[in-house]
Amino acid sequence: MTRNRHGRIRTIEEINEKIKQGSVVAVTAEEMRMIVEEKGPEKAAEEVDVVTTGTFGAMCSSGAFLNFGHSDPPIKMDKITLNGVEAYHGNAAVDCYIGATRMDPKRPFEYGGGHVIEDLVSGKTIHVEAEAYGTDCYPRRHVETDITIEDLNQAILCNPRNAYQRYNAATNSRDEVIYTYMGKLLPDFGNASFSGSGILNPLCNDPDYETIGVGTRIFLGGGIGYVIGEGTQHDPKNRLGTLMVKGDLKKMSPRYLKGASFTGYGTSLYVGIGVPIPILNVGLAEKTGLKDEDIKTDLLDYGVPRRIRPIVKGTNYAELKSGKLEVDEREIPVQPLSSLKLAREIAETLKEWILSGKFYISEPVEKLPLDTEFKPMKVTGEPEAHMIMEPAVTCSVDESLREAAERIVQEEVNHILVTDEGGRLKGIVTSFDITKAVAEGFRRLDEVMTTKVVTVKPGELLESCIQKMEEHNISALPVVDDEGRVMGIVTSEGIAKTLGRRRF
Repeated sequence: MTRNRHGRIRTIEEINEKIKQGSVVAVTAEEMRMIVEEKGPEKAAEEVDVVTTGTFGAMCSSGAFLNFGHSDPPIKMDKITLNGVEAYHGNAAVDCYIGATRMDPKRPFEYGGGHVIEDLVSGKTIHVEAEAYGTDCYPRRHVETDITIEDLNQAILCNPRNAYQRYNAATNSRDEVIYTYMGKLLPDFGNASFSGSGILNPLCNDPDYETIGVGTRIFLGGGIGYVIGEGTQHDPKNRLGTLMVKGDLKKMSPRYLKGASFTGYGTSLYVGIGVPIPILNVGLAEKTGLKDEDIKTDLLDYGVPRRIRPIVKGTNYAELKSGKLEVDEREIPVQPLSSLKLAREIAETLKEWILSGKFYISEPVEKLPLDTEFKPMKVTGEPEAHMIMEPAVTCSVDESLREAAERIVQEEVNHILVTDEGGRLKGIVTSFDITKAVAEGFRRLDEVMTTKVVTVKPGELLESCIQKMEEHNISALPVVDDEGRVMGIVTSEGIAKTLGRRRF
């Protein structure tokens, strides 16, 4: 083949004609990898018309628009719940949007909007309750009823951000278990988690959006959906593209839409998405022939509660899918949060739809942008720990309880930090600890000091300090650097003063 790698081999119209005639050649992305490896991209481009992809994972930015029709007398809904889950009511009179992460206040972390959507698709009955303030044209003030999806005029799955091109993996450096949207992360880098289907991922197979754009027909939740734009936080420059998608919820399947609960984080919705990649040129054949080791990502430390988390190491999807990673010269287990089994099933199902003439490829009416950048939230005036910390009163572990007590009185503080010769934190003692120790007859500092100390880094925000204090029921946080050396201390009294200054 002598044509340029981006030169046209076939058009979407020609592919659709082959689908109509039953002569189309469609393969999954995993099959395409083997074809490209065996025959090369040029031969693969000649032989293959369409490559199918698939992914099935938790996609928190998901939800559904629902229309209930008018009651008699009619109501202009103001507050609405579905099975106890609050829906957004700032639409027309009897429209609402139910978001996947909204939780039932009576069943927090157990049942939420994602479960409502799954229940609807499953044909289950949903209890609806709505309040209103009443108007001349919408006089009803309350309605309570039970509905199924068939009672709705429209049930439209509309997801603002789905199908991340790739996702950072997660681990935890803290000495405690943490619960995140990346699952349960064990202390001291005890495990890692990741999301995504690797070479089956739609946006990994068309990273430059040659064929994926506004109007692209896709597999969505077991039915047919469409790309309606770039997803929120679309960041193609860093290979972190996303899709905004929609589809008819009435034609979807609960197998590919699953409500989910993440301990300590909240609820979500697992969504199945598959995108066909028409092989229009050699370049697309080459891109769809990628390997898991070609898809790079980073293992981040989620133990640091900041937007920019430290990179523990670089990795790739081949390594992540192996189920183990090497961190600090030891092997740790890695678990996927998404289902590779269902991703394969989606890619295979989409392939069968194409081969049987049930699914045709659509030409995008508009390309997705390649130049957008993801910007963080602009937060003004948010103090960090180093800005509100006070000088720490310290002592060595060899000092007596009497000496520590005298220092608390002299310095008029409630906390003393115990450090080694290098200034590294070894423990903390409070005035209450010393009072209790004297009452119980203890003499040595190491008998009463707390060695498992909750700390903060100098760059952690005020909100993070407050959260740690509330979570652990403590009144002070030593501020330490990366080497564990004491830099200062944040106290509840200091936070109260800071909040008072900000408020007034």
